[in-house]
Amino acid sequence: MFSSLEILFGRIESESDFPLWTPELLRDRRRPVRPLTPETATPASVLIALLGSDSAEQGPSVILTKRTQDLSTHAGQVSFPGGRAESTDATAEQTAIREASEEIGLDPAAVRVWGRLPDYLTATGFRIAPVIARVDAQAAAFARDQREVEEIFHVPLSFLMNPANHQVRLLPAERSPTGELIRFYAMPFRGEALTSPGQIQEFFIWGATASMLRNLYHLLWAAWNQHRGLAVQG
Repeated sequence: MFSSLEILFGRIESESDFPLWTPELLRDRRRPVRPLTPETATPASVLIALLGSDSAEQGPSVILTKRTQDLSTHAGQVSFPGGRAESTDATAEQTAIREASEEIGLDPAAVRVWGRLPDYLTATGFRIAPVIARVDAQAAAFARDQREVEEIFHVPLSFLMNPANHQVRLLPAERSPTGELIRFYAMPFRGEALTSPGQIQEFFIWGATASMLRNLYHLLWAAWNQHRGLAVQG
């Protein structure tokens, strides 16, 4: 499956009109903490790391983390490795790889960037660049930053790209921090954490992370179908 994905992302990066698609979600649906535009938001990046190898029988998986409970933003939530940009980062890709190295011990040498999704604005004031990369499972080792990361786990890409697993949830107005009804995607997953092997846990993937995965689903669905259509015509 990695070879097919590499072909698709090669076309995505080299052809400006491939695929023809529309992102579904480019910002949180709840009201931001302050008036927010892409120009005023704090730049940040996350790494959508596709873990696996060409020789593996199973397809790639996506590396995710569960954040610790005492962080100032998004405490206890499931997220991609990532964080805000620093002045030393020349690109969004550098931010994503540096943050993944700091948070989960990922060796930058094991990361090969394939592309990016459109930026995503969060209600907490960040403009996130989702960087998509291949991570060689044979070269990857993980060590969490205990201040920020409670668990490291990975979810099969096939699970995350199956729309049957994309639940639509509603947060009633009386429970909402802004007093308004909020609709959001959730992708609950049961599995082992790399940091707690042998122990099955419930991981609630939702919010910005689920929204970016939803955009990845639309991108890959469009790319695969358009690539297959051209191959058939050829």
